[in-house]
Amino acid sequence: MLPFTAADAKVYWRDQLPAVETGRKLVFVACEAGVIAGTVTLDMAWAPNQPHRGDISKMLVHSAFRRRGVGRLLLSALECEARHRGLTLLTFDTVSDSPADLFYRSLGYQFVGRIPGYAMSPSGRMDDTSIFYKTL
Repeated sequence: MLPFTAADAKVYWRDQLPAVETGRKLVFVACEAGVIAGTVTLDMAWAPNQPHRGDISKMLVHSAFRRRGVGRLLLSALECEARHRGLTLLTFDTVSDSPADLFYRSLGYQFVGRIPGYAMSPSGRMDDTSIFYKTL
């Protein structure tokens, strides 16, 4: 977990390349003056009975760019592309009681429920997660 190094990040993103290359995963990147301000990923559902669904993951906005519309821009682009690809349902989870909770609700995402102790934070603490969806 901590420390999470640049080398760790490179390994993670390199491992995502096969899914990106096949189109099963789309990575959206927001830049300002040549600097990456944020990213978000759309994972296409792989199950044959769920061709209408996509999962949102890795919504990351650099702290220097928060509260400047970067997250809204990224999700708007993701939703536009999801519609273009015929997706009608988006799902994701995020750490409960975080600023992200209110952010997603403000964009029309519906809270489904909370799972206690779902994921480990970088510090090793077990965090609850909130599940959301949006019908496009």
